[in-house]
Amino acid sequence: MAAGAAVPVISAGEDLPADLTSASSEPPSLFDGTTRLYVAYQCPYAQRVWIARNCKGLQGKIKIVALDLVDRPAWYKDKVYPENKVPALEHNKQVKGESLNLLKYIDDNFDGAELLPHDSAKKMFAEELLAYSDSFNASAFFSCLRSKGDVTDEAVAAVDKIEAALGKFSDGPFFLGHFSLVDIAYVPFIERLQISYSGIKNYDIIGGRPNLGRFIEEVNKINAYTQTKLDTQVTLDIIKEKFGIP
Repeated sequence: MAAGAAVPVISAGEDLPADLTSASSEPPSLFDGTTRLYVAYQCPYAQRVWIARNCKGLQGKIKIVALDLVDRPAWYKDKVYPENKVPALEHNKQVKGESLNLLKYIDDNFDGAELLPHDSAKKMFAEELLAYSDSFNASAFFSCLRSKGDVTDEAVAAVDKIEAALGKFSDGPFFLGHFSLVDIAYVPFIERLQISYSGIKNYDIIGGRPNLGRFIEEVNKINAYTQTKLDTQVTLDIIKEKFGIP
């Protein structure tokens, strides 16, 4: 996304800041009592934490700071987060990173709806799915899009595993039945899979997968998620550029 361009979020529900670049920004007053979530609008890892913030109704308590990843400000690495990645959360005079850790941190340390159930079987399954999420992203998303030709067998198997996981509990359309932190962890990547497989591989990820189709239909009724979605064509263009696909 070009620096200074309009934020391509479909329906944010709040005023979102423009990307900060190396030339157009000064660092925030770090540790001034403001809780800040550093994101890039196109980043699925940052989107995870942004969704969690919205789910818990923390729009007034956690300020979004958006960065241009191509031309990110030098102060971000030097003064905020030495790893120089997004997302990062500035809270209680500390800056923390890694999206899955931040999901749990926000759920544990802020008021709002709980994002994990108390049921022991569901909590155990949640941990299994969270532990698998990086492997899913690698197999179904990154490796597949780097390969030429059709969707790989490895990617199909990974998506089939998600289809099966979505059928484990019958009390709702989501991984644990009701919408949870697990859905938040997966939905940014499932969103991009659907867009990229259709637009690049000519493959319909919900074909023959009724659980996944229902998940996508129902998750798109949740404002906390839809308020973080980019325009579909913008997302496809970003993916093509990232993977060097004409």
